[in-house]
Amino acid sequence: MVHIRDVWVNWFEGEENGYNVCDFHEWRSDDRIEVLDQAILVYVTTNLFHFIENDLSDLPEELLAEVHQQSYLRKNMSRIQLDYCFIATDGERIIAIDTMGYKTPIRKSRLTPRQEQLVYEQLKQNVLKQFDLPQAVEKQYHILSPNPEDLWGLTRKERQLKQLLYMALDQLYSTGTDAEVRYWYTEWSPNDYVRIQMLNRDEAWEQLYSEIRQGWTERHHQLCEALVRGQAFFEKLWELEHGTSVK
Repeated sequence: MVHIRDVWVNWFEGEENGYNVCDFHEWRSDDRIEVLDQAILVYVTTNLFHFIENDLSDLPEELLAEVHQQSYLRKNMSRIQLDYCFIATDGERIIAIDTMGYKTPIRKSRLTPRQEQLVYEQLKQNVLKQFDLPQAVEKQYHILSPNPEDLWGLTRKERQLKQLLYMALDQLYSTGTDAEVRYWYTEWSPNDYVRIQMLNRDEAWEQLYSEIRQGWTERHHQLCEALVRGQAFFEKLWELEHGTSVK
């Protein structure tokens, strides 16, 4: 068994998509950083790494047995043994996992560049057993679990706001009237007013959704701010990213 010591972790809890587990350069001063006194390193196939990174389903029993009580959290002057905590790598990517005593990867973290380098060095120096996924699992994406292509190239703040925009758009589809859906599409594309008035509700929503999927611009920002205005839950999420209330 190979262990990595003094591992800084910034846990992102309950994230089913790896793009929400931020790289070290996107960590924030108000993130809660913890230190693993030691963490077991496991070598996994690309398929299993993708499953660990982008799912919240049960991990393979063989992997759980290997990592059981092999990692410790440092807290004040104490070492706290963790049931299923480990660092996984497929040789190219690295992620830390803590199941919080369950069998699913509930908490996920990237590593600091220095710790990542230590992982790669251990792979060169040791022959590790490789764990695989018993059966292939195809990831299904939807508006509340966006395809990574929708978020490529965006900053942490932009990714969070785009997912907030998707949440607001999903609610619009569920509760908005025909006129409301056409109104918001017109807000996004005012020059298409006449054409939009000829669309039915589903056509207007689908076309709006299709057009906002590419990138993140000031237009996206303005539409998101307008859509969340007056909705307490969405406004709170907006404020968490901006530090200010919706205008």
